[in-house]
Amino acid sequence: MRVAHIITRLIIGGAQENTILNCEDLINDYGDDVLLIVGPTTGPEGTLMNRAVRTIPTIVLPHLIRNISLWHDIAAYWEIKRTLREFRPDVVHTHSAKAGILGRIAAWNLGVRVVIHSVHGAPFYPFQNYLVREFYKYCEYGAARYCHAMISVADAMTDLMVTGKVAPSEKFVTVYSGMETEPFLESEKFRISVRQQFGLSDKHFVVGKIARLFHLKGHEFIIAAARSIIERIPQVRFLFVGNGILTEYYRREIGRLGLEDYFIFAGLVPPEQIPAMISAMDIVVHTSLREGLARVLPQALLAGKPVISYDIDGAKEVVLDGKTGFLLPPQSVAELTDAVIRLAENPTLRHEMGQTGRQLFSQQFDHHYMTQQIRQIYQKYYHR
Repeated sequence: MRVAHIITRLIIGGAQENTILNCEDLINDYGDDVLLIVGPTTGPEGTLMNRAVRTIPTIVLPHLIRNISLWHDIAAYWEIKRTLREFRPDVVHTHSAKAGILGRIAAWNLGVRVVIHSVHGAPFYPFQNYLVREFYKYCEYGAARYCHAMISVADAMTDLMVTGKVAPSEKFVTVYSGMETEPFLESEKFRISVRQQFGLSDKHFVVGKIARLFHLKGHEFIIAAARSIIERIPQVRFLFVGNGILTEYYRREIGRLGLEDYFIFAGLVPPEQIPAMISAMDIVVHTSLREGLARVLPQALLAGKPVISYDIDGAKEVVLDGKTGFLLPPQSVAELTDAVIRLAENPTLRHEMGQTGRQLFSQQFDHHYMTQQIRQIYQKYYHR
């Protein structure tokens, strides 16, 4: 098949890793002709562009930018349409809000046989200005008319889109976001060396968070809980992996609280180093207020680490409360404090939760399995 994937940016992130793996699998496992269409990628989040251009035919459209701009958006639409007309795909598969809207409309108007859109995370969410939220709902409702099916990375994404009246439930299918599972299953071999790198010994209890230091990612809730946790678990250390526009703000806040000795900022690390980072952690905490299904949750479980997450979007589909970790009310601090302390004081419970997660999700999140399911969707609509 000839398959064109369209995504707005190739920053380091779950949707982007998912898309690259899907493209690579289509080429390597199925012999498909694949073209990856992206916009310019810059920013503190880091880029996956170098990997993409090594393994996938890739074209960058200069006007396909993330921010809304009438001039750029009109120009990007014609860039996408021209590129698709030249490539002549059997399938167009779009990702992210901007590329998803422009790409679907362009592909549909060209009469592409199969048009698919992946919902990695809805552009509208509860902690959002009402008018902005309704605007995005309206945009997604309009764009949904220009595709044959929508792939959700979690059942929760389907529920959110259906409740928002974007499209009926029959138009959605859930395919969990795949990843390279082996590095996480084998990550424990890095534990000692990574902990030494950050000055951590066996006595330290490491609470890890992997996310951009950005709005809605929730680092502030961990910082707010830190003092109470430290009082009960003085050997605790908090390891933040990632970078972003709020890095210096969080550093200043931690300094104001006098907690510099308890926090480690690892900065931005390449995706291939994430398994090693998780190996150094004893638990993984995810306090984001908006996600589709955060990849770090299954990644941590594959590495045998229990997880604590706020109960948002698809988190409950892998954070099985009391079995693989703890699911907490969004924005809660007292509950977060109690959950961290409980796991810190109970190594047997940590081990049991981590092992349960490994057993449940090893196949479900393998990228080859993801691509197999996605390609079956392509075939289904191609042969209709």
